[in-house]
Amino acid sequence: MTREVTLLGPQRRPSLQHVVRDLDPRTTIAFVTAGWQERETDDAEIQEILGGRGVNLTLHSRWLEVHERDREYAHAEREHDAVLAELRGLYLNQLDHALRATYGVATTKQVRPRVSRVAMRDALEVVRLIDVQHLARVRDAQQAFYDAWRPEQRAEVARHRDAVARILGEAEAVVIAGGHVGELVRVLHLFQVEPHLPHFVAAWSAGAMALAGQVVLFHDFVPHGVAQTEVFAEGLGVVRDLIPMPHVRRRLRTDDQVRMSVLARRFAPWRCLVLDDGARVSLTPEGGLPAGARVLNEDGQIDEVTAA
Repeated sequence: MTREVTLLGPQRRPSLQHVVRDLDPRTTIAFVTAGWQERETDDAEIQEILGGRGVNLTLHSRWLEVHERDREYAHAEREHDAVLAELRGLYLNQLDHALRATYGVATTKQVRPRVSRVAMRDALEVVRLIDVQHLARVRDAQQAFYDAWRPEQRAEVARHRDAVARILGEAEAVVIAGGHVGELVRVLHLFQVEPHLPHFVAAWSAGAMALAGQVVLFHDFVPHGVAQTEVFAEGLGVVRDLIPMPHVRRRLRTDDQVRMSVLARRFAPWRCLVLDDGARVSLTPEGGLPAGARVLNEDGQIDEVTAA
């Protein structure tokens, strides 16, 4: 099904109301605040913006209830999380070395340009290989977990999946808020939200990230120094060939042209979509970017798209 998808910047000054104002005021709008975790039901502001027609899918609360009522599954999921954490730790170690080498190649001045270009191409290929292999290992681990534990056959999971599907079946639109992207992606997958999404979808911050084919985490300003931008998990795949990147100017050293250039080239041909405050990007029917959307180019600069 072709969907109408709008990606928003962080909602410090809400703009969601402008996106949903043309929807039929009599229809239901489902929304997801699971990324807020324990604050999931503190949704009065969203309800007001949606004109009181919103229905919270309460995915985080459903996940907690599954854990409370199916302790065997909860234990298995915690063990699975430990496996994923080990995979991530090994990946980040490899990635750190590869990216440091890539930055070193990019800043070397004592070689001929054509030699530097070849070395840079090879360095980026190593980084991409590490990303691809990590995502494949995560995918294999996820599949092994689902094959072993068959969530669809666990009574509590199945009950909540049915309830979520019913709500989405009656909704004209879905709105996905931000928060903790890892927990958000977890419950979106567990309760199988993607197959039941209606025609209209709007999302911001972590919600926008979760809609992509792969979720990329990025933050240059962390207590222990600089963290490397990492491929974290598979998203819902609603948004194709894009890496949504909210809070770019707060999270990345946008004045470091080398790092920004490596970032853009690493994920090419996918485009790094900048979703700063006030951004509103309504994708074309084919899933492309409209004119005016801001992306990171291969020179490490933020540019506006001039044509869809």
